[in-house]
Amino acid sequence: MAQSTGGVRKPQSGAELMGGGLALFAGWALELSGTLSILLGVVGVTRDTLFSSPDYTYEFSLTAWGWIHIVIGIGLVAAGLGVLLGKAWGTGAGAALAAISLITQFMFIPFYPLWSISVMTLDLLTLWALARSTVVDD
Repeated sequence: MAQSTGGVRKPQSGAELMGGGLALFAGWALELSGTLSILLGVVGVTRDTLFSSPDYTYEFSLTAWGWIHIVIGIGLVAAGLGVLLGKAWGTGAGAALAAISLITQFMFIPFYPLWSISVMTLDLLTLWALARSTVVDD
């Protein structure tokens, strides 16, 4: 699609086609959330004594939590790239992975509460932005 500006057609970027600033924000927020999840996962895998929480309901080893965060982080980064490039699958994948990230961060709160709550907030903003960027104005 192209945008007409005084007889000259200007090609639109993928972010403009998907909702402009909100899609751009969502793409970069997915990238940031994914990168933070990967970094947290690497710490969990390499230094599993850094986090501790006795008698926790969702009891996984911290190495397992590390791998969970790494896998979700890689997915978030890929979905973020999809959104930024205007790919059709990017919005759905981004929303699904942001929701999964939100849930896993909630489950991780006892281990590292400030980090988890911060990433949960970023995931919620991402979900909101993705939902708003796909609304088509008539």
